[in-house]
Amino acid sequence: MKALKEAIQDYLALRRSLGFKLKKHSRFLDEFALFLEQADVSRITSRLALQWATQPQHIQQAEWAARLSVVRGFARYWSATDPMTEVPPEGLLPYRPRRAKPYLYSDEQIEQLLEAAKNMPTTHSLQPWTYYCLFGLLAVTGLRISEALNLQSTDVDWSEGVLTIRDSKFGKSRLIPLHASSLKVLSGYGARRDLLFANRKTPYFFCSRYDGRLDEGQVRRVFYMISRQIGIRGASASRGPRLHDFRHRFAVQTLLRWHRTGEDVRRRLPILSTYLG
Repeated sequence: MKALKEAIQDYLALRRSLGFKLKKHSRFLDEFALFLEQADVSRITSRLALQWATQPQHIQQAEWAARLSVVRGFARYWSATDPMTEVPPEGLLPYRPRRAKPYLYSDEQIEQLLEAAKNMPTTHSLQPWTYYCLFGLLAVTGLRISEALNLQSTDVDWSEGVLTIRDSKFGKSRLIPLHASSLKVLSGYGARRDLLFANRKTPYFFCSRYDGRLDEGQVRRVFYMISRQIGIRGASASRGPRLHDFRHRFAVQTLLRWHRTGEDVRRRLPILSTYLG
């Protein structure tokens, strides 16, 4: 069992070195190892993997499938060391959640979204400007929401008009040039923020009302509220346009612009790929 637990840590370290976040994998595999230990077995079998994956009766089938998928990946890795390991076959838990459909915002919808954010009701004077600038930055740069929320004040080079995005996917950093108009909006927000938090301690560029990093879950809830308000999401819809779709829009618009101006799109794709990280 000790060898199996050590192998789990080696497997996670290997995959993280390749850029995978593995937010749930560590917990799932530790729980599975404990399950095997309590059952007094050290060999992975499809029957045991399926039994463990479906133990929590209160969760959705998609979560069962996700748990089994994690064990399958590790079992495939471990089978190279232990040939007696069984790799659970595909199809034991065939349920898969529906993938979200990419949504391409129109210019008018972007304007409506930003205007609604700037005029949202709040008791915190900086909040409307925070969401106005955050959503606007996502729209004009195609940043991931996590990259925007992790942005620090020192990552903005005002003289060069460049953002530094640090330790993003695959642990890489990159530079994002900004248009002068975007810099002007961000500068205005920074002045408002610094006036409100004169003695601020947080390094983050976008602040919560308590002078800390914005909570991603709360950002999404605000986005859903505004989306329903302007009519791009149904009043009770659980699916619809997402923050990540700003990224799709940026990529599509860039490709269309290159095509319309006669650029060699295929040759320029690596530029877009690098820009988006």
